[in-house]
Amino acid sequence: MRIMGIDFGDARTGLAVSDEMNILVGDAWTLNQRKPELVAEEIAAEAAKRGVQRLVLGLPKNMDGSEGPRAEKCREFAELLGTKTDLPIVMWDERRSSIEAHAILHANGKKEKKHRKTVDAVAASLILEAYLGTLK
Repeated sequence: MRIMGIDFGDARTGLAVSDEMNILVGDAWTLNQRKPELVAEEIAAEAAKRGVQRLVLGLPKNMDGSEGPRAEKCREFAELLGTKTDLPIVMWDERRSSIEAHAILHANGKKEKKHRKTVDAVAASLILEAYLGTLK
């Protein structure tokens, strides 16, 4: 069974897929699409193509655990995604995933300007990695 991590964003959405044993994060990439309807369709198609059986969608909570406008937007996207696929969707607390993704890219010598192209894929990998850690 493969699991897909999703870092949903306004302009870009990061995706990452686990290995079949749910131990490691394998592929990670970014969808450059602004329309949520099209993002949901692309995710459903990629999930079907890659044999994904569960989706883990990052839920951006505030540091105090409350939910703001971004979290509401992600919940709305989860509902939309649910109309495109029958896969279970797990909402995952993703506090600090983007900050950590930027730190990882910076530590690996990536210039700030280049972060935009890959930061969402790294954030999706971090979301997925944290979720996989709970399965053991």
